[in-house]
Amino acid sequence: MKDKHWSATEERGSTFGIQLLVWLYRLFGQWLFRIVLIPVIAYFTLTGNKARQASYAYLARVNAFTLSSESPPKTVRWYHVYKHFYQFGIAAVDKIRAWLNDVTMQDVTFHNPEVFQQLRRQRPNKGAIFIGSHLGNLELCRAIGESDSGMKINALVFTKHALKFQAALEKFNPNAQLNLIQVDSLGAETAIELKDKVDQGEIVIIVGDRTSVTQYGRVNYADFLGKPAPFSQGPFILANVLDCPAYLLFCLKQSGRYHIYLEHFADSLKLSRTERAQQLQSIIERYASRLEHYCLKAPYQWFNFYNFWQKDDRAHISRATINKNEKKSSDDS
Repeated sequence: MKDKHWSATEERGSTFGIQLLVWLYRLFGQWLFRIVLIPVIAYFTLTGNKARQASYAYLARVNAFTLSSESPPKTVRWYHVYKHFYQFGIAAVDKIRAWLNDVTMQDVTFHNPEVFQQLRRQRPNKGAIFIGSHLGNLELCRAIGESDSGMKINALVFTKHALKFQAALEKFNPNAQLNLIQVDSLGAETAIELKDKVDQGEIVIIVGDRTSVTQYGRVNYADFLGKPAPFSQGPFILANVLDCPAYLLFCLKQSGRYHIYLEHFADSLKLSRTERAQQLQSIIERYASRLEHYCLKAPYQWFNFYNFWQKDDRAHISRATINKNEKKSSDDS
């Protein structure tokens, strides 16, 4: 039986549901909202079979990777999975707090301040690409924008759920703007649009830990937590097209504070024609290594609730998007 591709997983939630969450947060505050989350997360843990199985498998892999080869992996219990789901719920609360301006600069720790200074020096003449992930809370990148009011951030998203989230929260705070660009694939038109933005000194954010929504096999395999995993070529090929400084961005919650790690990755990820394949593999391996490093800092903040190590081909996974497109082409013909 084929595994479902992440894009084939039905999104659980609606604009109304998000607005209800915001209303509850504003009415009860953060701490009581956390209590309300307990039964809600319990429900999603019990009913989300695929996500629950993925969480078990992921946490077991973390345990096996962090222990010595002579020690057996610790057993993952149901409460570990619940904690994993609960952290996802807390991340949603943190997103709401950030959008409602309840997260201040005093709540944020910026690591590698010299990297931020370097970024400010190169702007406004040249923008940059930030490559993030589904580890931690990338929504809090808005805190970076607050530290420099002239910084315009454009985030690429591959699901309509992110747009629902933005639309719902803008009803409560119209001034909280993060330019989300919803795309199904990274085509030439999108690349040209983003190139213009970077040339104007803007920032483009894209995640590097989700495979293509529409195409099989556009991946490179790199070791991640002890086993090769498929990483999409798209974000790194986009960085090649943009030909601008590239940074890695990770936002983790540690000891009640938001820690933002911005690492300089390369002055440019421009690929040569003769060594393109080897360079792309090396770049993706470097990204996977840094993602693994930060994942081990906060393993319960990894929010890819599917089989991340599944092979990216027709024989092993099914993609709802591709199946729909293929059916439409068949109907048209």
